[in-house]
Amino acid sequence: MKPRIAVLHGPNLNLLGTREPAVYGSTTLARIDQDLRDLAEQLGVQVDCMQSNHEGALVDRVQAMAQDGTRFVLLNPAAYTHTSVALRDALAAVALPFVEVHLSNVYRREAFRRTSYFSDLAEAVISGCGALGYSLALRFAADRLLTKAQN
Repeated sequence: MKPRIAVLHGPNLNLLGTREPAVYGSTTLARIDQDLRDLAEQLGVQVDCMQSNHEGALVDRVQAMAQDGTRFVLLNPAAYTHTSVALRDALAAVALPFVEVHLSNVYRREAFRRTSYFSDLAEAVISGCGALGYSLALRFAADRLLTKAQN
């Protein structure tokens, strides 16, 4: 059975491709998800992708991961990065390793975007690499999981 990795996309990421392409790029969320599925197949892992504009739906999904075999998480909390204690608490409660992913370089943007409620819990943070950041995060997660499986 392939190790299972969840990919969670926060609010407004469903608008990728048309939403501020100068900031977020022109790649759609559907393309990012398909590229992750293709890469996962090559890496020998499984990915399950979800996007929601609703904080509670993301919290529910994180809580479900404790029971569904998920072993690692790729998380782009989007605007919830700076506001969601609830999502942070859910991730802390399930104690799954995760990579925090941001399409834009949050440190070159408005001051409020430089504060993350997740970075101190994350195994790694990838910021400013555009859609490539998700692929980098998946490679990192797969390496961690498959290396553990060999030891």
